[in-house]
Amino acid sequence: EKNKQEKNMPMASEQEREGEAPGLRVGSGAWRWPPVWPYSDTDFIPKEDIIEPKAAPVTGILAGNLPKPDEIEEEKKETLDVLKYWGEEKAGIKTEIDPDAVKKLKEHYAFYLRDGMSVLELGAAEDSYLPDGLKLSRHVGVGADKSLMGQNSALTESFVVNLNDVIEEQGVNSDELRALGADTFDAILMANTIDFLTSPREVFRSAWALLKPGGIMIVPFTNKEAYSSKFERAQTKMWRDMNDDQHMWICGSFFQFSASDGWEKLKGFDISPEGAKKEEGIMSALSAKKGMNMYVVQATKASVDEVVDPNDPEKSFRSKMWLLPTLEERDKQLLAPRLARVYKTMSDEKLTEAILKNVENLPKIYESLIKMDQFAFTFGMQAQLATDLITDPSFNGKDEQILALKMGLGLRKPSTEFWEPIGQKTASMSPEDKVNLLAHIVPRFGSNDPSQEAALNEFVAGLDPTFGVIRSKCPNMTESDVQLIGTEILAAEILQPGRSTKKEYATWLCSLTEHELTEMVAKRKSYKEKAVSDMKAMQEERKAEAARIEEQRQKMIAQQKKAREERSMVFNPETGRMEEIKKK
Repeated sequence: EKNKQEKNMPMASEQEREGEAPGLRVGSGAWRWPPVWPYSDTDFIPKEDIIEPKAAPVTGILAGNLPKPDEIEEEKKETLDVLKYWGEEKAGIKTEIDPDAVKKLKEHYAFYLRDGMSVLELGAAEDSYLPDGLKLSRHVGVGADKSLMGQNSALTESFVVNLNDVIEEQGVNSDELRALGADTFDAILMANTIDFLTSPREVFRSAWALLKPGGIMIVPFTNKEAYSSKFERAQTKMWRDMNDDQHMWICGSFFQFSASDGWEKLKGFDISPEGAKKEEGIMSALSAKKGMNMYVVQATKASVDEVVDPNDPEKSFRSKMWLLPTLEERDKQLLAPRLARVYKTMSDEKLTEAILKNVENLPKIYESLIKMDQFAFTFGMQAQLATDLITDPSFNGKDEQILALKMGLGLRKPSTEFWEPIGQKTASMSPEDKVNLLAHIVPRFGSNDPSQEAALNEFVAGLDPTFGVIRSKCPNMTESDVQLIGTEILAAEILQPGRSTKKEYATWLCSLTEHELTEMVAKRKSYKEKAVSDMKAMQEERKAEAARIEEQRQKMIAQQKKAREERSMVFNPETGRMEEIKKK
C-alpha cells in the first residue's frame, strides 16, 4: 500500500498546482529526457504491420553460402490504409467514453478554454467534449471519418486528413492543414488520438506551427484497453505494450522531441474519475473498481526570439533551432552556448545578422556530420565545426560548400587537385586543428569569384614552401605544430583575396623569427585552452544550477509528504467541507 501511494505521489509543487486544473501529476520541472529520440522505427507501427527480417536458409549457412542482406527476400504485408480503415471499415463507429471520464475531461477543458477562442481539433470525431455553454469563435475539426465529424455540432468547419501521412522531420503532409496558416489558433485539442499516430513528432511540429505563441495544446487519452476491442488494429505497438504511467511520459516526449523548449509549461494530469481502475495486468482483472481512466498532457507554445537577446543569447539561439530538422536535441544543446559565445565577441551588426540567417543552414551541415558518428569525430567537434561555419559571413550553405565539406570530411572522394594534397600535407595535425582548418576553407568555395578561386589554388601551392620556412627557422618544433601554425597563417593571408600578394606573404614569412613563430603557436594553443576552459566552466555552472533546482524539488516533495502524513483535515470536493482524516 505504501509503495502504491509513493508511485501515485504527484511530481509537482504546491505552487504549480495552485494555478492549474485539478489532477496535476507531473509538473514542468519533473520531466527527464534522454539526449536523442529514444524510440525505434517499429515502436509507432501497428503490431500487425511490423515485418520481421527473414532469416537466411539454414542449409545455405551450413554450406558456407551466406547471402547478402539485399538478397534475402523480405516478407510482404498489407499495411493499414488509414483513411480506408477509419473512413470505411470503422465509419460511424463511435469511441464511447465513460460518462464520468467525459465529465472530468469537460471540467479540465473548462479550466483552459474561454469564449471567443479559435480552436483546432486533431483527430476530431462525433464529440469534442467541450464544456457546456462554451462559445468559440472558430472550431476546426480535422479527422479521418467524415461521417462522424458531420455529427459534431460543435465544429464550425471540418475536413479529412491522414495525420500519419507526413513529411519526415517537418510536419503533416496536408495542403489543407498548411492553408490554415501559422500562428492561427488559441488552442489545439487532440483527444484519444495519440495512440494511433505513427509519426508523432511531425504531428506535434505541425501543431506547434499552427498555434499562436502562448497558445495551448491539450492531449487527453484514456487507458489503453478503453476501446481496444474496436480500434486495436490501428493502435501502435508502443501504445499497446506500455502502461498508463509510461504513456504519460511518452506523450510528454512527443512535445519535447518535436520542438524542445518551444513548448513551455509541459504538465501531465491524472483526471480519472473516482473508482476508476489504477492497477494493470492481472491486478486490473481482479479489481472490483470500474470506470475509465483519463489522462492529459499539455503545453503552451513559446515565442521565437526575433532578435538575439544580448542578456541571454544562448536562449535566443536555442529558440532559432527549435524546429530545425536533422539535428538531435543533443546537438542543439552543444551548439547554443558556442553560438552565444561567438555572438558576445562580435560588434559588427551585419555579422550578427549573418549568423542569425545562417542558423537555417545547420541541417545541411548536419546531414554530413551525422555520418561521422561512427568515426572518432566527437559530438563536440561536430558542434564546433558547425558553429565555425555558420558564423563565417561567407558561408551560405551552397551546394559547392556542402560538397567541399563532404570532401574535407572524407565522405566523398577528395579532389586530386585540392583536398587530396591538403589531406596528405596536414596528416600530423590533431583532429581538432583539422576541424578548425576545414572551417577556414569550406566557406571560400562557391563564390563565383575568380580571385577567390585563385586564392584556393595558391593556398594548396603554398603549403610546402610555408612548412619549409617554418621548419628551417624552428628546427625543434614538432611537425604537428609546424602544420598547425603554417596552415593558420597561410589561411589568414592567402585564402582571403586582397589580404596579401604572394610576394608580400613570402617576404613577411621569411622575416619572422623563431621566437615570433613559437609565440604564435603558444598563443594559438592558449586560445584553444581558454575556449575549453570557458566551456567547462559554463557546463559546471549549468550542472550546479540543475543540482540546486533538483535539491529544492526534493525538499519540496519531502515537505509535501510530511504535511500529508501530519495533517488531520482534508477538503472533500463532494461535500465542499473540510473533514477529519480517519487514521488507519
